[in-house]
Amino acid sequence: MSGRIEQLLSDKKLQKSIIHIHKIEGNAGSFAPFPADLLPEIKAVLKQRGITQLYSHQAEAWRHAAERRNFTVVTPTASGKTLCYNLPVLQEMIQNPGSKALYLFPTKALSQDQMNEVHDFITLLEKDIKVFTFDGDTPANARQAIRKQGNIIVTNPDMLHQGIMPHHTKWMQFFQNLKFVVIDEMHIYRGVFGSHFTNVIRRLKRLCEFYRSEPLCILCSATIANPREHAEKLIEKPVELIAESGAPVSPKTLYFYNPPIVNKELGIRASYIKQTRFLANRFIRANIQTIVFALSRLNVEVLTKYLKDDFESDRESLSRPEKIAGYRGGYLPNRRREIEKGIRNGTIQGVVSTNALELGIDIGSLDATILAGYPGSIASTWQQIGRAGRRGKEACGVLIARSDPIDQFLMQYPEYFFSKNPEHARINPDNLVILVEHIKCASFELPFEVDESFGNVKWEDLKEILNFLVEGGILHRSGDRWYWSADVYPAADVNLRRIPEGNFVVVDTDNQNRIIAEVDYSAAAMTIYPDAIYLASGEEYIVDELDWDGRKAFVRKSDADYYTDSIDYTNVKVLSDDEQRSTPKLDIFSGEVQVVTRVIGFKKIKFYTMENVGYGKINLPDLEMATTAYWFTIPERIINQLNYSRADIIDGIMGISKALHSVAALKIMSEPHDIHRAVGDKSSEWFAMNTITERGIYTPATKESPSIKLNPDELTKFQPTIFIYDNYPGGIGFTQLLFDSHEELIENTYQLIKSCACKDGCPSCVGPSKEVGRNSKAAAIEILAVIQPG
Repeated sequence: MSGRIEQLLSDKKLQKSIIHIHKIEGNAGSFAPFPADLLPEIKAVLKQRGITQLYSHQAEAWRHAAERRNFTVVTPTASGKTLCYNLPVLQEMIQNPGSKALYLFPTKALSQDQMNEVHDFITLLEKDIKVFTFDGDTPANARQAIRKQGNIIVTNPDMLHQGIMPHHTKWMQFFQNLKFVVIDEMHIYRGVFGSHFTNVIRRLKRLCEFYRSEPLCILCSATIANPREHAEKLIEKPVELIAESGAPVSPKTLYFYNPPIVNKELGIRASYIKQTRFLANRFIRANIQTIVFALSRLNVEVLTKYLKDDFESDRESLSRPEKIAGYRGGYLPNRRREIEKGIRNGTIQGVVSTNALELGIDIGSLDATILAGYPGSIASTWQQIGRAGRRGKEACGVLIARSDPIDQFLMQYPEYFFSKNPEHARINPDNLVILVEHIKCASFELPFEVDESFGNVKWEDLKEILNFLVEGGILHRSGDRWYWSADVYPAADVNLRRIPEGNFVVVDTDNQNRIIAEVDYSAAAMTIYPDAIYLASGEEYIVDELDWDGRKAFVRKSDADYYTDSIDYTNVKVLSDDEQRSTPKLDIFSGEVQVVTRVIGFKKIKFYTMENVGYGKINLPDLEMATTAYWFTIPERIINQLNYSRADIIDGIMGISKALHSVAALKIMSEPHDIHRAVGDKSSEWFAMNTITERGIYTPATKESPSIKLNPDELTKFQPTIFIYDNYPGGIGFTQLLFDSHEELIENTYQLIKSCACKDGCPSCVGPSKEVGRNSKAAAIEILAVIQPG
C-alpha cells in the first residue's frame, strides 16, 4: 500500500507541496490470556472469531469490571475497546438473565453499528439475550416490546433524555435491574453537549437511586489530555483509567500537504477543495478505497459532486459515479445505513464525510484518509486519520491545508502538532441556563425533596432554583416536596446539542413533497434561505420558500452552475464586567455579553472556478445568544498615535481579530467553532464587518430601522473593541482562559501577522486585502506593536 501511495504522490508538482512526512511504525501489541473466570461459552465464541487471547488493556478492563470499579478506556482507534464492555456485560447477562445494560453512543450511526456487533456475538453464543436499538427511528409499535424484553438497550443521550427517562414508569423493570451503563466516545461530550450530558447522567443516577439500582459505568474515549478528570466530571464518581493500549499498531504514513502558492503578493494558494478533489481522484482511480473528511456539510456536497462528475465524464475508468457517496447529518436514516454498508463491503470506493464518520463505526476496508482542512483539534485529526488502516492494514493519511492561519501555522511548524498533547475536554454542567432546564426535566420525572442534591449541586443552590421555578408557576411546593405543575413536557424543549427551537425539514416539491433532509435551527438562516442553492447527495436544489414558523423549506431540483454562501454580521452588547485587569497599554475584561447574529445576504459562487457571480439579500429573524466573552478596547490615546484614518484602523482591528481568533483556538486547544469573534463599539452603538460587498461600521438593525453605515470620522467617541466569545449559550469557560493569557495571545498574534509573506493581507493572516482593505495588515502590525506587553 505504501508503495502505491508513494508512487501516486511522486509527481514533482505534488512533491513541492508535501512539506512534511511522518511515519508511524507498527508494533506487535501486548497480550494477556483469557481471565480464569471468563465463562467457557464466551471463550468459545472468541476463539470462533479468531481471538485466542485478549489485549492487555482488555484484560485490565475485565479486572476493573469484576471488582465493580467504574473505569474509562482511552486507547487509539481500532484497539478493541468494544470487548472492554461487551465481555463483562454478556457474562452478567448469562449468569443473571434478568440483568439490564444501557449503551450510550453519541450518534445513531454508531449505535446501529455497535448494536450489530453485539448482536452477532450473541447469535454465536446461542443465548436468549435481547439487544435492541431505541432511538427516534424505532417504530412506535415496537417500543413496548423493547421495554419489556430488552436486556441491552442501545441508544443515544438525546433519546435517553427525551424518550426514556420522562417515561421511566414504563421502564421500571429496566431501571430496577440496570447493572451497566456504557458511555462510548466520551471525548465527544465536551462544550455544551458535554455540559448537557452530565445533567442527563445526574437525572439517570437519580432514577437509579429511586429504583434502588447502582449500575457500573464504563467509558471509552479517543485520546484526550484529561481522560480521568473528564470522565469523573461526566459521571461525578471516581473512575479508574486504562490508557496503555495492548493492540497491535498498523504502520501508517502521514503527509502534510500545503497547496501551492498561485499569487505570492496576495498570499493566495490553490484551492484546498480542488487539491482534495485531485488527490482523492488519483487514489480512487488506483483502487485505493478512500475517505475524505470535509469541514462542513456544504463542502461534503461540493466535493461529492466534483468526484461524481469526474467519474461520470470518464466511464472507461474502473470507478463509477455510483461508487462515490457523501455522508453527513441531515441524510435520512435509510440512506445513511446504505452508505455505511457500502463502505464496509467495498461497493463504495470513495466517501466524502463530515466528522459524522469520525467516530468508531467499523469501516475497516479503507486504505487512505484525506483531511480537507485541519479539523480544528489534535484529537479530531488523529481520530479521522485513524479511520484508515483498521484491522492491521497499512494505510496513509493526508492533511491538506487551507489558507486559514491555523492550517498554515501547522504547515510551517509541523512539529507543533506532533509534540502537543491532544486537547482538554471542558464542560460546565452548572451553566445556569443548562442546569435550570434539566432541573425542570428532573422535576417532571420525580418530585424534589428537602435536603436533596442534584449531582454536585448542593441543596442550598438547588433550593434557590426550585423556588424560582415555583414563582414562575412551573413547579408547586407541597410540604417538603416540589412537584411539576406546568402543562408542557419539559424535555421536548431541551435539545442537548444547543438547537433551541427544533430542526427544519427540507421538502422536495417536485417529488410529492418528499422530505429529503433536516437542517439544524442554528444553520437554517445560513443554508436554506429563499433562493439558496441547497446541496444534498451531490444534487442541487433551489429554495423557493422558507416557512420559518413551520420549520419547513420548500425546494425543487435545479441545474444551477453555482452554489450559495451566506453573509452575516454579529453585534455584541456587554451585559456585565465580571473581571477586569490592567496592562501597561490597555484594560482587558471578562464577563457576560449578548450576541446578535443577522444573516443579511448571500454570494453566488460558481462551481469549479469559484468566482462570485452574483449576490442576493436575506431577511430572516436574528439569532440571539447570551454567553461569556473576553474583550479589550483600543484606547483613544493609542489611536491618536497612529498615522492611519479611523477607517484604516477599523480594517486593522478586524484583521487583528481574525488572527487573534486563530491564535486563541490554538492556545486553549479548542476547536475554532468553540469561540467566535466580533469587532464593535464598547457601548454597542456600532459593529464592524468586512466582506467583498460590505466593509466599515454600521448601526445595529432594529425592528423599526435597518442597519445604517456610519462614517467613523464623524463619531464623538471612537472606542473600537475586540470581542472573543464562547460560542455556547451561558458560556463554557473558554474565554476565561483567554482573559488569563491576554499578553501571550497579543504577542503571538503580532508574530503571526508580521511574519506572513504576503504584501497587504491574505487568508493566512488578516484576510484577503480585497475584503479587509489595503492598509489592514500594516495597520494591524502597527496597532499590535503599540499594545504589546513590555
